[in-house]
Amino acid sequence: MVEKAQGDKVTLPCTFVLSEEDEGPLDIEWVLIPADNQKKEQIIIMYAVDRIYNRYYPAMTGRMQFTNPDPRSGDGSLDILNLKAADTGTYQCKVKKAPGVQSQKIQLTVLVKPARTKCSIEGPQEIGKDVTLKCASQEGSPLLSYDWRRVSGRQELPATSMLNKNTGELLLKNASQDYSGTYSCVASNRVGTDECSVELHVTPPINTAGIIAGAIIGTLLGLFVLAFLVFCCCKKHREKKYEKEVHHDIREDVPPPKSRSSTARSYIGSNRSSLGSMSPSNMEGYTKTPYSQVPSEDFERPPGQNATFAPSKHDIAHKIGDITVV
Repeated sequence: MVEKAQGDKVTLPCTFVLSEEDEGPLDIEWVLIPADNQKKEQIIIMYAVDRIYNRYYPAMTGRMQFTNPDPRSGDGSLDILNLKAADTGTYQCKVKKAPGVQSQKIQLTVLVKPARTKCSIEGPQEIGKDVTLKCASQEGSPLLSYDWRRVSGRQELPATSMLNKNTGELLLKNASQDYSGTYSCVASNRVGTDECSVELHVTPPINTAGIIAGAIIGTLLGLFVLAFLVFCCCKKHREKKYEKEVHHDIREDVPPPKSRSSTARSYIGSNRSSLGSMSPSNMEGYTKTPYSQVPSEDFERPPGQNATFAPSKHDIAHKIGDITVV
């Protein structure tokens, strides 16, 4: 029985002693006996007629050789390099030299070392709570064993701790601040070990009520700020809308330019006012003319004059004639 770790080198022993009666050619043969008895033996390497033949088993090509380059010396041991888990099996060495024959079986077990071991913490790290330290290797042949130790502060584990070597769990009951520190886990099997560590910080319980109150206050403040922003946006939108409407109304309410008839009326009205202020002595020279002869709104502007042209008082007086002032 031989146990080796994956990636290592193994030497399967096969030594022999020739007798004087052994006169035939030397023949050394290594075969792999399958676990299934229904299958044939697989030749791995052979020495015959002073030659070595090692191309029978592709799975080990380049990874096997005779320990002694000249097996005739009585050493037909086999070296297998860079072992793999698939190399596990029963190997048989056969030595033949007529009329003598010898054979030997060796059980090889290739084990995988623990690897990629990870440590973790499960449960709240608070005073008075139960905390579980977990350790697990992602690689490694069974049976794996786990062991926890404390590497900072007090070296021994807390008195309330409970270790399960098979699962790698370390339970710390009713944790206190003294439990804080660095813990290391070692995973092992028959061919190797692997290690990981984790930092434990035991703290006072969290003030849940304060956190809830803070969250509510924060939410209300957020809603208030959001409402204020919405109010500002709406107010600004209404102001812009109002300015636009006022501007539009002003443009629609602008009166059109005065026509010639309106200008004439204004002047007539002003002259009536002035005539009304005249004394009877000042009105003797005017000839009476019926009011119906007052110029109509179709008073035409003389050519070449702009819209602001205004007739003189003499022209107005001449048009309307004598006006009786009441």
